[in-house]
Amino acid sequence: MTIQELHYFALAVAQAGAFIHCHSSLSEYRELYQRERDNLLQNEETQGQDPYESAVYSTWKLSYDKLDPSARLFLQICSVLHHEGISEKMFEKAALSEEQLEDSELEDEVTKLLNQLGKHDSGWSSWTFKKVIKGLMSHSLIEYDDANRTYSIHPLVHHWRGTMTKGNRHDMHKLTLTIIGLSVSWTFTEEDYKYRRTLLKHVINSMASLEPEDIDLLVAAHIGLIYFEQGYWKKAEALEVAVMEKKKQVLGDDHPETLTSMGNLASIYRDQGRLEDAEALKVVVLEKRKQVLGDDHLETLTSMGNLASTYRDQGRLEDAEALNVVVLEKRKQVLGDDHPNTLSSMANLACTYSHQGRLNDTEALQVVVLEKRKRVLGDDHPDTLRSMVNLACIYRDQGRLKDAEALDMVVLEKRKRVLADDHPDTLRSMANLACAYTDQGRLKDAEALGMVVLEKRKRVLGDDHPDTLRSMANLARTCHKQGRLKDAEALEMVVLEKRKRVLGDDHPDTLLSMANLANTYRCQGRLNDAEALQVLALEKKKWLLGDDHPDTIKSMGYLALVYSSQDRLDDAEALEVMVLEKGQQVLGDDHPDTIKSMARLAVVYFHQGRTDEEEALEVMVLEKRQRVLGDDHPDTLRAMESLATTYRRQGRMDDAEALEVVLIDKEKVDILL
Repeated sequence: MTIQELHYFALAVAQAGAFIHCHSSLSEYRELYQRERDNLLQNEETQGQDPYESAVYSTWKLSYDKLDPSARLFLQICSVLHHEGISEKMFEKAALSEEQLEDSELEDEVTKLLNQLGKHDSGWSSWTFKKVIKGLMSHSLIEYDDANRTYSIHPLVHHWRGTMTKGNRHDMHKLTLTIIGLSVSWTFTEEDYKYRRTLLKHVINSMASLEPEDIDLLVAAHIGLIYFEQGYWKKAEALEVAVMEKKKQVLGDDHPETLTSMGNLASIYRDQGRLEDAEALKVVVLEKRKQVLGDDHLETLTSMGNLASTYRDQGRLEDAEALNVVVLEKRKQVLGDDHPNTLSSMANLACTYSHQGRLNDTEALQVVVLEKRKRVLGDDHPDTLRSMVNLACIYRDQGRLKDAEALDMVVLEKRKRVLADDHPDTLRSMANLACAYTDQGRLKDAEALGMVVLEKRKRVLGDDHPDTLRSMANLARTCHKQGRLKDAEALEMVVLEKRKRVLGDDHPDTLLSMANLANTYRCQGRLNDAEALQVLALEKKKWLLGDDHPDTIKSMGYLALVYSSQDRLDDAEALEVMVLEKGQQVLGDDHPDTIKSMARLAVVYFHQGRTDEEEALEVMVLEKRQRVLGDDHPDTLRAMESLATTYRRQGRMDDAEALEVVLIDKEKVDILL
């Protein structure tokens, strides 16, 4: 036999050599190969193959027939998994899992399968597993990646093994997915995140011939977690719907597990930006828990807190605050002032205060939460670190950028030490610090750190994960502030297209990307493009969130800016007046966003030559920012500078100089600090 008969294909030659070494002479192998090739070509599954596939499949089939049952079984599983990144860890974790499947027959089948690969009573025999692998490697049917400690099979062999098991393909997919599901645990260390990330491609392959209804409840929940963490919310939703419907059938509509599943589905809706669907489901869960468990049961209070979060997302801030207050008071009564759940309720109320623009109230409450968490949970507990992050955000909103940076640095160092460098929470801290640098004008530092976060998230989470896309959007923002509008545009285009594909056209993050890109177009002078995109974003927000949602009101302000840039001053004025009135009605007179809309309207008055009205608004803006944000907030200083400029145009030089002296003194203090 010559390598010409194998068409010079390396894989076929390697497998022929391995077979001859293990089982026969060259002449015997030649005879077997020709016979097997003839049989193979008569098989309808393999007809029409090119010479490469024919040679490889023939040599491979000869080797396969010599394998023991355990090795054949493992290859069959591999044909369902992705052809790369197959780890012993997955089978070991599944074998050691103590969780019980709903389907007892499936449980028995999976146990028998794992027994052949290394499961031993309640333990795992790595020696048995490697013995199975050794037989496969001796025939060059599998390769080992020492760096990643994983196995792979050639894609062609992977495909062919799948075609040879077409009859029981569905069952093998179900068994394999069950093994993956059993290997997943509800723990959240860095290693857990990394491990679940490696499973995604295997899950996608294993789900190929399955419907959500085919999957065991336990397995569906675990696979849903994998999808959820990777931002595959549509797939997570499909599984959670199946879980919920099964639990309704088996346990009833009012069973605690059914209500938990409904709550999980509502959370997925919220992440998809489907706030009305999330609200509807959360209201049902809350009412049922009140009926079944009572108003003061801990699960009922959890449901109330979840509904409050949805109200906050919807811009229904008074409703959110009212529920937050009820949950906090009840938890104080039931659990005590210092219980972790009580402290979580305080943090949630503080978050609502922040959305209402009540920055001092937010700070006061977040400081209390942080001090209590330090005392009760310890300085390095994840909840304590989360409180530090929340407080840093408030400092940033208050213009206390150095204080925010200091806290962000502490959190980052602690998360590196406790969670490791690549943990998603650590990367989130790095992203926060990069944003702090941007706010401080340290754009080179922001860009450098933003690039590190982006690359790490690509590697840890994947190119299309929502957090990865958020990093790209943050980097675009930094480029924009640097005046690199072409670079900003390129990044924003990528983010927008990916968010459309991953999250959908109407997701809030997608609409935010549209607004960001439109703003870049405006700064580039592409005013028609900017207008078209802002109009589209505004219409979608009106439809999705309603006319009076804070995000809708912001979009109206963005469009007014475009009108102003187009010298459509009457249109800009009309829209800015509407934005101001809606802001006063929805957010209140002193909310930072309301004050910002007053400042924009003053700019429109300037362009219209309405100097007295411009001055009156600017005086009001300055007074409100001094009272709400403080004398040293960047927005306050910006208002002072605008008013000084107006005084100069009016010829009121003494008034202008008085303000400018204050500005110079504050700049000196900032430099000294």
